[in-house]
Amino acid sequence: MSQKFDVVVIGAGPGGYVAAIKAAQLGLKTACIEKYQDKEGKLALGGTCLNVGCIPSKALLDSSWKYYEAKKSFNVHGISTGEVAIDVPTMVGRKATIVKGLTGGVASLFKANGVTSLQGHGKLLAGKKVELTKVDGTVEIIEAEHVILASGSRPIDIPPAPVDQNVIVDSTGALEFQQVPKRLGVIGAGVIGLELGSVWARLGAQVTVLEALEKFLPAADEGVAKEALKTFTNQGLDVKLGARVTGSQVNGDEVEVTYTDANGEQKITFDRLIVAVGRRPVTTDLLAADSGVTLDERGYIYVDDYCATSVPGVYAIGDVVRGLMLAHKASEEGIMVVERIKGHKAQMNYNLVPSVIYTHPEIAWVGKTEQTLKGEGVEVNVGTFPFAASGRALAANDTGGFVKIIADAKTDRVLGVHVIGPSAAELVQQGAIAMEFGSSAEDLGMMVFSHPTLSEALHEAALAVNGGAIHIQNRKKR
Repeated sequence: MSQKFDVVVIGAGPGGYVAAIKAAQLGLKTACIEKYQDKEGKLALGGTCLNVGCIPSKALLDSSWKYYEAKKSFNVHGISTGEVAIDVPTMVGRKATIVKGLTGGVASLFKANGVTSLQGHGKLLAGKKVELTKVDGTVEIIEAEHVILASGSRPIDIPPAPVDQNVIVDSTGALEFQQVPKRLGVIGAGVIGLELGSVWARLGAQVTVLEALEKFLPAADEGVAKEALKTFTNQGLDVKLGARVTGSQVNGDEVEVTYTDANGEQKITFDRLIVAVGRRPVTTDLLAADSGVTLDERGYIYVDDYCATSVPGVYAIGDVVRGLMLAHKASEEGIMVVERIKGHKAQMNYNLVPSVIYTHPEIAWVGKTEQTLKGEGVEVNVGTFPFAASGRALAANDTGGFVKIIADAKTDRVLGVHVIGPSAAELVQQGAIAMEFGSSAEDLGMMVFSHPTLSEALHEAALAVNGGAIHIQNRKKR
């Protein structure tokens, strides 16, 4: 007799495991299927985010920044350290300990909430049945009233630089280096490439980033992108724009990369090469031919605004559907879907999903950019405030970057918040909350912000929108 559940979730990443826990909390008999195993061969919940993505990369970013500060800026505070050294295996080991703790935490949450954890590969069949292929090869058919597909994504491979996880690695392999490469190449100047490039550049690697696009961080505000490129260059990253990789040749422990730019064909040699050109949805063997679920032209599962597929009772969330590939977007979609399964009128505001790049300084934004709004013919007022004028930033010796707020010129409603600087992710979240409630720049400017805090920069930028900033000279309106 097959097992029967109210909800079966395929995938235990930040979308899947959150959906499973929420479903169980709402009284639904729930199972979550996951096949990923750690190095010890044990089931590891949490998906890419916890195991080989968001969390481990942030662990390395924080460790490498502390090392960088100790070498470069502790003396400003009157702190003498002598010679500073980095033990890479210990740093990577710390990362692994954090990952293990968090993935184990998800398992504990499953147990506490009554979620049945099933190990193996899940495949959707017709009639909302799920085929579970276990580790030992045995197959079980599970029946469900509702199925949530949350199988996530994987790094994109490119023919000119085939990954061998030795000399040429993807984002997963770049988290496991046991020593600092002297010459490191990164293909792709997106979020992943910049974060991983920053980690190893801080530790002493000579980093070259090859980006095929002519424009740096095209999704970000142009002013923020310009400031970021200048900052990364000063930190030692050599970002080559308009550099399209056409081939690579591994020779022992190094790789020669061929790329073309405005000056023609170029060659450059690295000790290690990271391929970070994006991610693609994982739908391999996920859907039986007669499952009824359809894919769009890019290989994503087709869903409506509420993540419902073409089959009633079957939903898809996270990286396998349209939209930004972000853990927090996946989690909120999971909650929305489960709420709707229970009959609640839940929805998600896709216009206010924050984006963050965890370099230093951090880069974050929510809402629309100035160039997008102007392209749409929207008249805007803009207020900016530099961290160089922030008392808290000066005290912390972390004054790079600025806060930028964009408001509708007619209604004063905040349409975008963009930050490059210390705690950018946290400041943008304040902006997202304000925007969710339809706040105007004046509303933000009238709120009381504690002093001295970095968030005062958000306050001042809001005041500057209408020419009322206190701690900088206001721009004269034309």
